[in-house]
Amino acid sequence: MKKIVILLAVILFSQSSNAQFFNKERLANLATFDNRFLTWGYFLGFNNYDFNFDYIEENGNTNTDIKVDAQTGFNVGLIGDMRINKYINLRLEPGLTFTQRTLTFPGFEEVKDYERIVKSTYVHIPLLVKISTKRLNNIKPFIIGGVSTSLNLSSNEKNPDDNLRGQFRSTNSTNYYELGFGIDFYLFYFKFTPSIRGVFATSDELIRDDDPNSLWTGNISKMSTRGYFINFTFQ
Repeated sequence: MKKIVILLAVILFSQSSNAQFFNKERLANLATFDNRFLTWGYFLGFNNYDFNFDYIEENGNTNTDIKVDAQTGFNVGLIGDMRINKYINLRLEPGLTFTQRTLTFPGFEEVKDYERIVKSTYVHIPLLVKISTKRLNNIKPFIIGGVSTSLNLSSNEKNPDDNLRGQFRSTNSTNYYELGFGIDFYLFYFKFTPSIRGVFATSDELIRDDDPNSLWTGNISKMSTRGYFINFTFQ
């Protein structure tokens, strides 16, 4: 997944700095596209979700050895874009996000104790502000950022069982802030946009075990998602 991110970043930057910036003006595709007040589209993409843990220090010792194996997931959704002015757009991008993380806890010998597989299906709803440069022939770089919330359809927040019975629990809703960048490519029939965006949870997602001294959750002060999206947008 990291190789995909690096490759896409190289493509975006190389396209931004290619000869099109300096060549004479070319025939503009979709010349009036950006004059529309409202536009619609859809996106497909990939994600990589991780967990960030903050720990409680006790007697100078802090267990910071919880390992997270993040796997590549899949995104799909719709786009509603509202033009504010020539350079600023307001976007709503509701979608579904599928992801999986495997947690490994130290201090246990059996797999049933030290491994927890966290599968998540999120209804992800970001409200974003897109700030673009001036259109350069048939490309337009931009940065994007905003806030979002998600509902985890796979959440087991209300499950009465905890890690003592093999159940790792997390909240069913999470809030985030998001930052990213991308480039609009104006093709003959539609606008194509590759982008990279980081997502960072602001809320604690951990549902703690009933035992406050639990070997799984007793020393965790906060667990929050962080990750990134690679999306391909069609409008």
